[in-house]
Amino acid sequence: MSTMPHGLSRFDKLLECHAGPEETRPKPFPATLGRLRPPLPVKVSHTTHPQVIATLEEVALGMGKKTDKSGEAAAGLTFFGQFVDHDITLDATSALGTKISPADIPNIRTPSLDLDCVYGDGPEASPHLYGSGNTANFLVLGNRDNAFDLARTANGTALIGDPRNDENAVISGIQAGFIALHNILMTEALNDPATYAEIKGCAHMGTSANDWADFVPERSMVFEEVRRFLRFHYQCAVWEEFLPAFVDQSCLDEARLHDIFGTDAAIMPVEFTGAAYRFGHATAQPDYEMKPKTGQVSMDKLLGFGKRPKESIRMNMFFDYDGKAAQRARPVGTTLGLPLTNLPFIHERVHLKEIDHTLTLAQSRNLPLRNMIRDRYTYQLQSGELMAAFLRDGLGRPAPEVEMHPVLANAGFTRTPLWFYCLQEAEQHGGGKLTGVGGAIVASVFGRLLRLDKTTYWHAHGFRPSAKFANDGGLMAGLMKYAEDNRDKVAHADQLING
Repeated sequence: MSTMPHGLSRFDKLLECHAGPEETRPKPFPATLGRLRPPLPVKVSHTTHPQVIATLEEVALGMGKKTDKSGEAAAGLTFFGQFVDHDITLDATSALGTKISPADIPNIRTPSLDLDCVYGDGPEASPHLYGSGNTANFLVLGNRDNAFDLARTANGTALIGDPRNDENAVISGIQAGFIALHNILMTEALNDPATYAEIKGCAHMGTSANDWADFVPERSMVFEEVRRFLRFHYQCAVWEEFLPAFVDQSCLDEARLHDIFGTDAAIMPVEFTGAAYRFGHATAQPDYEMKPKTGQVSMDKLLGFGKRPKESIRMNMFFDYDGKAAQRARPVGTTLGLPLTNLPFIHERVHLKEIDHTLTLAQSRNLPLRNMIRDRYTYQLQSGELMAAFLRDGLGRPAPEVEMHPVLANAGFTRTPLWFYCLQEAEQHGGGKLTGVGGAIVASVFGRLLRLDKTTYWHAHGFRPSAKFANDGGLMAGLMKYAEDNRDKVAHADQLING
C-alpha cells in the first residue's frame, strides 16, 4: 500500500491518480473568488450617494411582506439552498461597503459539492468532528440535553464543519440530518452485508479497485465508501431537485451540456456569490410552523447558535414526506418575508468607507438593502441590464427584457443592481424561477462544479439514488426521513454525544 500523507484521509491522492496523466488532469479549483465581467464602480451624477442608498432602501422596504406566498417548492428547499451555499462558499474577508477585488477574497470552503461543511477534512485533519476509538469514523452528534441536536462545546457552540449551519433551527436540523445519515450508514455498512455491498458498489463507481487499495488505508475504507455514497446522493439532490425547483429547466439543460460563460469562466464568481445565488432570500416566508399543530413562528424567532430543545422541529413540515405536502417556499421574485428587512442580530451601523457614509441602524439591519449595497459598493458588480446585454450580444444566449422597478425609474436610475434584476427576471419572465441572467449564472456555476470535479456523481456512470431514500416527496425528503426514522439505530450513539 502506498504511503498516506498525515491528515489526508480523503480521496485526494486516489482521485489525483485516477484523473489520468499529470498533463491532462484538471487544475485544482482556485482558492479565491473571481469575476464573470469587469467591475463597474458606482458613479453619481445630479445626485448623491446617500440619495442612491435612500432609493435602494425604498425598494428594499417594499419587498418585505407579512403574509405567506406559496410557490411550488417545499419550504425546506430554501434552507437546503442555504446549506449548499455553506458547502461551497465562505467569504470571511470582505466587509460590507469596503471595495475589494475578488482575487483577494479567499474562499474558505472548498468550491465543490463535497459536504466539507459536514465532514471537515476527515477524521485525521478534523478530529474534533469525530468520535474516538471504535467510533473514530463516526461524526459526533447530540449533547446531554438533546441527543438529536448538534454536538456542542460547554458554551453551546456547535461542533460542525461550518458554524453558519447553526444559524437557524431549520438549517441546524438539516445539518444534524446529514450527520445522522453518515452515522446510520456507517452502522449499516459495518453490520449488514447487503447494505455494505450497495454502498461499496456505488462508492466505487468511476474508480478502480487498485486505486482504492493503493490510496485508501484499510482503517478508512468503509468511512470513505460511506462518505462518497452520501456525497453522490447529496449532489444528485442539488442538481435534480433543488435547482429545478428554483431555476428554469432550459438554463440547467444548457449548463449540463457545456459552459454557458465559456471554459475560462471563473469557478466561483462574485456575480454568483454576491447576487444571483442570493435568490434564496426571496423564497423565505415571514413565518413557519415547526411542528404539526403548534402554530406559526416568526422567522426572526428561529435564530440558532445555541442548543435546540428536544423535538423542536419535524422535517415533514419542510419536506414532502410520502407525497404529503409540507409548507411551501415563496416563488423567486421581488418579495420576501418581512423579518428579513429588520435583522435583530445586527447591532452596529455599517460604514461605507469608499464614500465615507454610515448607514442608519435600520438600514444596516435591512437584508435586501445589504444585498444591493454589497452588489454595488463592495463587489461593484455590473448591472442586470449590462449583464443581460452581454448574455444576448456577447454570448448569443437568451436574456429577456426586464421592466425597471418604478421606484428606480422615478429616481432617474438607468441600471438595476444585479441581485434585484435576477429576481425581476424570475417574476416577470420565469414563472417564479430564475431565468435569463440569473438562471444562466446559477446553472453555469453548478454545472462547472459537477463537470470539472471528477469526484461527482456526473462521472459515476450508472448512478441511481438508493431505494433506501425512495419517497414520493423527492430525494431530499427521502434523505431527511431516513435520518429521522433510523437515528435511534446508530451504533455507540452514547459515545458520540458531546457537551
